[in-house]
Amino acid sequence: MITGRYARQTMFEGIGCEGAERIHAARVSIIGMGALGSVAAAQLARAGVGFLRIVDRDFVELGNLHRQALYTEENAGKQLPKAIAACGRLAAINSEIVIEPVVADFCRANAEEFVRDVDLILDGTDNFETRFLLNEICRKCGKPWIYGGAIGATGATMNILQDGGPCLRCMMPVLPMPGEYPTCATEGILGMASSIVASAQAVEALKIIVGSPNISRSFLRFDLWDNEVMRLDMVRDPDCAVCGKGEYELPPQGLTEGEEEERTIPLCADGTFQVSPKQRARIDLAAFAVRLEEIGMVSHNGYLLRFDNEEASFSLFDDGRAIIRDAKDAAKARSIYAEYIGL
Repeated sequence: MITGRYARQTMFEGIGCEGAERIHAARVSIIGMGALGSVAAAQLARAGVGFLRIVDRDFVELGNLHRQALYTEENAGKQLPKAIAACGRLAAINSEIVIEPVVADFCRANAEEFVRDVDLILDGTDNFETRFLLNEICRKCGKPWIYGGAIGATGATMNILQDGGPCLRCMMPVLPMPGEYPTCATEGILGMASSIVASAQAVEALKIIVGSPNISRSFLRFDLWDNEVMRLDMVRDPDCAVCGKGEYELPPQGLTEGEEEERTIPLCADGTFQVSPKQRARIDLAAFAVRLEEIGMVSHNGYLLRFDNEEASFSLFDDGRAIIRDAKDAAKARSIYAEYIGL
């Protein structure tokens, strides 16, 4: 008789003892620890995946808690980075596995670093720019990844397997323009929808890890409110820029170690932008807080600094990234960054 922590899972005929060993030996990266990533990470940790790298650029806020399963009001009150808060909770769930928290923006300068040494990547991101980059870097490194997205009461997921099948660009050849697709900030989201997508991603991850013949080859979409499920069989586009022609838009020419392109990108909340500097930096947040105390309200927790006054509101990470709130547009966000941070 099979006993122990994973007994019920191992007894399932799709897993078995050999599958259990593969799960314990598996290495998985989860990019984004929001509504999708937090649920999938908890499920994979409970399943005994031996190594989890959890990558997220953001911190916990009260508005996250209705759908992001790993976090608490205490995490939100302390404004802990999601990767750090998640790591603490996952370690309490399963102390037998290795968890590597990374507080960083998944971008061209570091994408390969987070992908090349794992077996599988799960998409927990919230924008197509990052997913396009994830699609490219996984193709370049020959790593399977699992797309996921949710909005309102709907969700979708698809395995990108690197086995001759389609990639994300086969399904979506061109990066959507800003405002072309709705976001959770404009349409809202049910936590149940994102949880179902994450659960689908997690079970597909186990299938891929154990080498199941039942791995999904389709695009799955559902609507919980209208009780609809749709499955589409996708085919590879021989003219696809990525998997057909190998035309990657990965690290631009001239990008050197320690550098990344300056980026200002809108986040899910209205008027919120992330600004990343051209040159990576390590900021002494405590010292920086002293400089800002005379002109506004400042707090910091070792991972990030929060600043507010009548003209600006932002959170600054020690790598130089800042999340600017209440900016009317990207230009204003960059202006606030330059005025108050000035890297």
